[in-house]
Amino acid sequence: MQTENQNKTKVSVQGVPETMLQTLFARAAESRKENHNIYDEKAIEIVSRLDYDFSKAESDKLMSSGVIARTIVLDRLVNDYLTKHPDTIVVNIACGLDTRCYRMKGKYQRWYNIDLPETMDIRSRFLEENGPIYQIAKSATDPSYTLDIEYHGEPVLVVIEGLTMYLTEQDVRKMFEIIDQTFTQAKVLVEVMAPFVVKHMKEKSIEGSQAKFIWGVKSGKVFQSVAPSFRSEKDISLVEGMKEFVPVYKVLGKIPAVRNFSNKILILNKR
Repeated sequence: MQTENQNKTKVSVQGVPETMLQTLFARAAESRKENHNIYDEKAIEIVSRLDYDFSKAESDKLMSSGVIARTIVLDRLVNDYLTKHPDTIVVNIACGLDTRCYRMKGKYQRWYNIDLPETMDIRSRFLEENGPIYQIAKSATDPSYTLDIEYHGEPVLVVIEGLTMYLTEQDVRKMFEIIDQTFTQAKVLVEVMAPFVVKHMKEKSIEGSQAKFIWGVKSGKVFQSVAPSFRSEKDISLVEGMKEFVPVYKVLGKIPAVRNFSNKILILNKR
């Protein structure tokens, strides 16, 4: 056992960046199942190479279900958009150890993964990306990250998952101002959490990581007050993803309270 651990990579990370390890494990664990609802080959590979205690993530069924549901929903949305716009530039904000760029390989022009330097340091140990997939080690609220993006007016798809609930409203506003000022046209897929959930829920797998839910919003219509340059097209509850592997949600998902309690993916378009 000791020799096996010596061949693995040990990582030390706390706070919001640590959540990427929990979500990575959730995707890998689901992918290993015989009747998997998602399949993430890269997640399986990275987890097998990590020297990290995943016991909390393994026992956090609520977190795992949410990760699987949002992966189903976002994979579908991203795939649909790229199928219609193969010349797209994808900007994946707060990428962590997300591997969607590999599942969508060949369907986009360029894909930029953006996250904090300490996060990208870990990502670069497992994923070498230098075109058409690129790594940018900067904060989403640092306007200079856009200088590393080659852009000539192509369609832009921005994906932001698992981030806004850990930010202040001011930071969310700043992030969207940068997107607005940089791209002439952009579609944004952003995950948000309901304010009630922010106040009353915790994820067991990250309780010891100092990551805390801070901000939430009810809908895309309300979100427009934070990002006035963007128009709300549609809200998609993660219940839509839950329906794929928890049959009871086909019934529960019809109840507005259940749909509103779940995280949502907001589809926004620059005005």
